[in-house]
Amino acid sequence: MIGIIDYGVGNLFSLKSSFLSLGEEVFVSGKKEELRKTEGLILPGVGAFADAAKKLRDSGLDEFVREYVKSGRPLMGICLGMQLLFEKSYEYGEHEGLSLLKGQVIPMEGNISEELKIPHIGWNSLNFIKDGCPLFKDTKEGDFVYFVHSYFAVDNTDSLVCNTEYGIPMTAAVNKDNIYGCQFHPEKSGKVGLAILKSFADLCK
Repeated sequence: MIGIIDYGVGNLFSLKSSFLSLGEEVFVSGKKEELRKTEGLILPGVGAFADAAKKLRDSGLDEFVREYVKSGRPLMGICLGMQLLFEKSYEYGEHEGLSLLKGQVIPMEGNISEELKIPHIGWNSLNFIKDGCPLFKDTKEGDFVYFVHSYFAVDNTDSLVCNTEYGIPMTAAVNKDNIYGCQFHPEKSGKVGLAILKSFADLCK
């Protein structure tokens, strides 16, 4: 059973629907006692980093997620959920993340060409930096996935799996031990995205 963490910021319905379409057992909850019984967790997220981090802290789900990771079960962050896995973000100030992965999140503004639109919205290809990540066992170099973001992770070479090109190389996915993250939205990425979600589900069995 896969749990999708509901802490008030996330596109929960489409994620749940994607897993159900794959025949996987999944539920959405913000209750720790329910999420604790799962074989794998998804940390979704849309919106502002500071707001999301505060909601995690206020609900006690931040410590729960850290404890869950220590249990050895898979955790996958998606979009803002991936960014929360890092040490900090510089989105409208400086804000602490979960510090499950080394690295920080910085704005595109000032770091990419002014000719490029922000946020970065659309389909971009994956460029693999490391081989062997089980999340991408059915994904190949150059596959396209769907992005919607204005910030990106840096200083994360120890967990970087693949990047994408938007003026400069940007982190697209990460993995360290049982922690996984996608800056893109697999639930909006067609067959490629469904294959990634299926691979995560397989890790939870």
